[in-house]
Order: sequence, then structure tokens, then C-alpha cells
Amino acid sequence: MTTLLLILSLFLNPPAKSVYDFSFKTIDGKEIKLSKFKGKKIMIVNTASKCGYTPQYDELEKLHKQYGKNLVLIGFPTGNFGGQELATNSEIKEFCTGKFNVTFLLAEKSSVKGADITPLFKYLTTAENPDFKGDINWNFEKFLINEKGQLVHRFRSKTTPLSDDIVKNLK
Repeated sequence: MTTLLLILSLFLNPPAKSVYDFSFKTIDGKEIKLSKFKGKKIMIVNTASKCGYTPQYDELEKLHKQYGKNLVLIGFPTGNFGGQELATNSEIKEFCTGKFNVTFLLAEKSSVKGADITPLFKYLTTAENPDFKGDINWNFEKFLINEKGQLVHRFRSKTTPLSDDIVKNLK
């Protein structure tokens, strides 16, 4: 009986094959399917407003402006690490746009680790890639998705958005 339930579960909920199998809500509550971005690279970053890495918002915005024609940048605010994110989506949006002039996409506040991890981040932290798998260690980790919706690189927080390691993959 347990085997039958497992097979039925896999049939009804097949494992994701790419990020195109996911959607997210923007900071304004609008549902967006990642499949909308087929043919473009996507960079997904877990962000926080009160972190030592928060100044990376400046470089993320520059990256967005420089490569935005072929790259979709999405920030996912999270309070998973030391509660370093503001309480509400409206506070986060006001902070990001007011202090850093952010114009790239921002998702609603999300969980990127633990029992309440969002399905997208569960996929990203377990997907095969040439770098590493496993839990996110801190704010501002970056996931680079290719034009086919597959994770091709993952970067830890200390790798800045305009670093050669990232930029060489955007050309």
C-alpha cells in the first residue's frame, strides 16, 4: 500500500525538471510563472535589508541595468538568517526602492531554509550544478539559471554581483 501511495504521489506531483515548473508572488502580490522568462538567464538571490551584505543591492541593480535585456534578476527577501529582514512586504519594498533604487523584480518575503522552505528554494538547493548543493548558508546567495531553466551556477554570499565569476557567465 505504501509503494502504491508513493507512485500515486509521484504521478500527481512529478518532480520539477527546471525552474520553469515554479511560480512566485511579487512583493506586490502578483503571481508570476518563471516559464515567462524562457530564453533568458535568471539570477535568483535571497536578500535581507539589515545584513552586512545588504550593500550588494547596489551591484545587483547595476547588474540588472547592464544585463537586463538578457537577464532577469529576482530578489527573494528572507528573514531566515538572524531575522535580518523587515517585517512586511511594504516595508521591504520601501527600503529597497528608497535606499537602493531597486528596479529589478522583488518577490514577497519567503523562506529559503528549514521546514517552511518554499518549493522553488527546495529545488534550487538540491538541483545538480557544477558548484555545490545544500542549504543556503546566509543572505545574498545567488543562483544563476540558464536560458533553458536549469541551474548552472551557485554563488555564496561573499561573491559580489559584479564579480568576474558572475559576469563571465552573463556574456
